[in-house]
Order: sequence, then structure tokens, then C-alpha cells
Amino acid sequence: MKFKLFKKDGSSAEDRDIENFPSLDEGKGVDALRQCILAVRANKRQGNASTKTRDEVSGSGKKIYRQKGLGTGRAGDKRAIQRTGGGVAFGPKPRSYNQKTNTKVRKLALTRALVDHASDGAISLIEDWAPETHKTKDFLNLLVSIGSTKKTLIIDDLFEKNTTLAARNLKKVKLSKAIEVSAIDIISADLVICSLKGMSTILNKLNTVHSEKS
Repeated sequence: MKFKLFKKDGSSAEDRDIENFPSLDEGKGVDALRQCILAVRANKRQGNASTKTRDEVSGSGKKIYRQKGLGTGRAGDKRAIQRTGGGVAFGPKPRSYNQKTNTKVRKLALTRALVDHASDGAISLIEDWAPETHKTKDFLNLLVSIGSTKKTLIIDDLFEKNTTLAARNLKKVKLSKAIEVSAIDIISADLVICSLKGMSTILNKLNTVHSEKS
């Protein structure tokens, strides 16, 4: 798989061929990718919604009307679920929405996301992320010279202090270490710019998937 390669200053270099970049059959890994996305979103839920049952509503349990003679029907106490201020039947209670995904599923989802982005030309490579200054303006000019105008994911093995300081105020730019990058990070970005070291780390991370495939 060939990728556009840029130098440290953002100037274009020759395309780089990554021989061991993964490939998948059409449709494979789509379910794993969907499952990982749902799990990430579910794990962000607080799960603290709570309603009171009839027993938990404060107030008297006395029958509000006598059984006969008033034409009001057979009314019970004011905590009944059909009355304003009463309890709630089958309402939500605090619970955990956490979902667990296996390592193989996460790796397959990451592979699917990488393959799709690579096929769309949304992954580029840079020799190294080493800006000379920590100024956001200079870093933004670097991204523009590479062709980044939308949501951008920057991947590297380790980030220097200048890179972290320069990118922290850019809302559409996210930094991610190669060992920690996930499938949802990839698909959430319109463009992925990865250093050569970062790409090597990602491919080593997916090595078990490659061996199973072969």
C-alpha cells in the first residue's frame, strides 16, 4: 500500500510503500467496528437516571376517598402511579452500561478502520513530528501545507513538548500515541497523519491479527 510522504517541514516527498500494511476482504471487520463504536459510546454513559417507585414516594398511604358514595371511583392513596406526584412504574434506576470488547475484536476493528481510510486516501505519512517552535500558528501552517483542513488525527510514538503545546488549542486536531490509537479515533478523523515510527508501532500492534490471517 502506497501513502503520501511528507518531510518534517511539510514539503512533499516521494510516496512510501508500506509492504506489510494489512488488507481485509470486503465486509470483514465491519461488525467488529460497529461493536467497538457502540461499546465506546455506551461506556461514556453515566447511568445515573433514577425514578421513585410507589413505595419510595413520600406521603401518607391513607385512602384519599371513601370507597362508596362520592362518585369518584375506587381511589387508593396519592402515591399511586396514575396520580400526579405519584410513583413511576418500570422507570429507570442507576445501572452500568459498560460493555466489554475482546482484544481480537478491537484489533480487527482497528484494522478495518485503517484499511477503509487508506483506501479513501485519508492516511498520510510524515517523516517525524518535530516542530521547531511551540507556536500554534506555525503548527497550523504545517498542517495546511500537508493538506489538512478538517478533523485531523496526528499519530506518533511519542510527542515532543513543542508538538503538544502547538496543537492543544486546535479544536479539529487530536494527538494520539500509536500504541493507544483506537478504531473510533481513526473513523472520527477526516485525515490521519502518522509518523513513520508511529505507523511501524501500529503494524506491530496488529501483528497478531496478521499472523492469524496468514
